[in-house]
Amino acid sequence: MSGRTHARACPQRTCVGCRERAAQDDLLRTVRVEDGCVPDLRGTLPGRGAYVHPVPACLDLAIRRRAFPRAFRVKGALDTTELRRTVEQAADAERVVRPEQAQP
Repeated sequence: MSGRTHARACPQRTCVGCRERAAQDDLLRTVRVEDGCVPDLRGTLPGRGAYVHPVPACLDLAIRRRAFPRAFRVKGALDTTELRRTVEQAADAERVVRPEQAQP
């Protein structure tokens, strides 16, 4: 052995909301199913995927910029209610795990 450590390459993806690159594990993959965007929590659904940070700010930005129809190469708006519900649940769970620091 040469003494080097072999760090595994972490795939990078771009958030369609804020356009920042991040590790694939830090982003939520979404796929188009019929006329809507659905979260792909396990990353196994077939089809083209678009990645977004699981925070409401990035989701709102992606919807406002019409990034999902562009990423999925479709015309018209897509239904994002299920995706919004998943992102809001993740944000609520994050608040429970990391409560805001109490100010004295």
